[in-house]
Amino acid sequence: MSSLEQGALNAFPESRIDAEYFALRNGAGISPLADRLLIRVVGSDRVAFMHGMCSQDVKSLAAGAVAPALILNERAHLIADLFLYAEPDALLIETDRRLWPAARDHLERLLVADDVEFETLGETAVLDLEGPLSGRAAAAIAGASVADLAEWRHVTADGLIIANLPRYGMQAYSIIAPRTIIDGLAAKILGAADRPETARVAPETLEIIRVENGRARVGIDTNEKTIALEARLEAAISFSKGCYVGQETIERATARGGIRKRLFGLRIAGERPPAPGAAVIYQEKEAGRLTSVVCSPRFGAIGLAIIHQPAWTPGATVAVRADDGEFSGIVSELPFQ
Repeated sequence: MSSLEQGALNAFPESRIDAEYFALRNGAGISPLADRLLIRVVGSDRVAFMHGMCSQDVKSLAAGAVAPALILNERAHLIADLFLYAEPDALLIETDRRLWPAARDHLERLLVADDVEFETLGETAVLDLEGPLSGRAAAAIAGASVADLAEWRHVTADGLIIANLPRYGMQAYSIIAPRTIIDGLAAKILGAADRPETARVAPETLEIIRVENGRARVGIDTNEKTIALEARLEAAISFSKGCYVGQETIERATARGGIRKRLFGLRIAGERPPAPGAAVIYQEKEAGRLTSVVCSPRFGAIGLAIIHQPAWTPGATVAVRADDGEFSGIVSELPFQ
């Protein structure tokens, strides 16, 4: 980080988004995730079934583990991304509520004689705690011991599930609780905070963090024909497990280097960024489309785009053509640096 960027982060925040971003980078940002849905998977065949239906090695998940996973179709096109929480008597799925109907239809189509049931937990919600002090924030709810919880682990305390879950690639905790008490939990954390860097943050500020860290959002940065590897979702894929839906395409693309499109960042010149959907032009040819775009307090206007291989070089100059004008852009490796 340059001295200029460090100074900007340490300066007194001037706007709401600046203050929220400051909390995320220096303390703890607290945010209920209204777009997340919880599904409880039960039945004696739940582990074997989900092992064959998703990209993660579900059979190796011991109780208390959390792991990212993908639901793919036979061609390895993305249907949904999710987090799996392994419990002694169930699997808990956390996913984007927009994606679950298609994912459930896909799973139930392949569910023949397996003893598996999906129970949507409509009255359960997720509270996200992001930032270097997120462990301390979680401790205000569940006791000091949760601050030492290892990454990708969860515990149950007083009916709450507390997980050390770096969902956007930075230090973070998640609390799963009844929807009716989520706001109360957030208020309790804020009331117990002894530093000004703990704050409630809005979804648009979390979106800045997501884009800065290059985390693709399925259905936003991908479409129905996007292959998981194109979206840089390798962390959710086990490359050593047995057969699962979509594995053949993943294995072939990995072994032969068959990926011709990939997610990259774009640093965009100008005070007003283009809207998602703008064409990314490299050497007079369309290389992809801008998907997510935000104004970062640290980097300025930035976005994500899955672009074709000729434009993969970080530092390459591209044009971003929108309905309301043309912008200059620079290809960036992810996460943004």
